[in-house]
Order: sequence, then C-alpha cells, then structure tokens
Amino acid sequence: QVQLVQSGGGLVQAGGSLRLSCAASGRTFSNYAMGWFRRAPGKEREFVASISWTGGITNYADSVKGRFTISRDDAKNTVYLQMNSLNPEDTAVYSCAAKRTMLVPTTPRLYDYWGQGTQVTVSS
Repeated sequence: QVQLVQSGGGLVQAGGSLRLSCAASGRTFSNYAMGWFRRAPGKEREFVASISWTGGITNYADSVKGRFTISRDDAKNTVYLQMNSLNPEDTAVYSCAAKRTMLVPTTPRLYDYWGQGTQVTVSS
C-alpha cells in the first residue's frame, strides 16, 4: 500500500507560478512511476505529466509543455510539479498518482494509488 499526501496549490494570478508536492509513504518510492492529473469543472480528468521510476523519462501533455516541470526526489519520497506561466485554463483539481512499473503511464486508470487532490485556481 502507498499513501500519497499532496501539498501546495491555491490561488494565483495569470502568469504566476505554483509548485505542487506529493509525498509518498508505505512502500519503496523509487520503484514507482508517478503522474499528475487534473480535472477542471465539468470536464474529465486529464493527464498533465508523468515521470519514470528512475526519473530519466518524463511525459507532458501538449497543453503544459514548456510551462510545467515534473521532478522527483527519492531521498524525500516526493514528486513535484512546478507550474509556470499559469493561465485560467489551468484551473482544476490536481492529483498525483503512483504505479509500480518501469513504464511511464499517461492514462489515469493505469495508476493504483492517488493523492487527495488539491485545488489550483488561476485568476485572469
């Protein structure tokens, strides 16, 4: 069992930055690929970014490429999502997820463990 606890998020003006954190406990964090997803009001959950268990492979949704960066610190059992140049379309509940795999999934249903979600609101 893996427990994921998120922190960060909040309200920011367009053009601003936020960093989300997702701390894992319960199992060997370094064996898990990690992902970030978001769900905007009235929309389905969508992929944002994912990172391999080694940290050497990352995937990004086209909508966030060049603005968001996913990273991990295995010494702290934590994965981060640095979000820059935020715009109102980034407003959503963001959730981290974990999957014990050598792959780097981008599909929500492939992940086994989820954080509690955190609200990110970008004002115009």
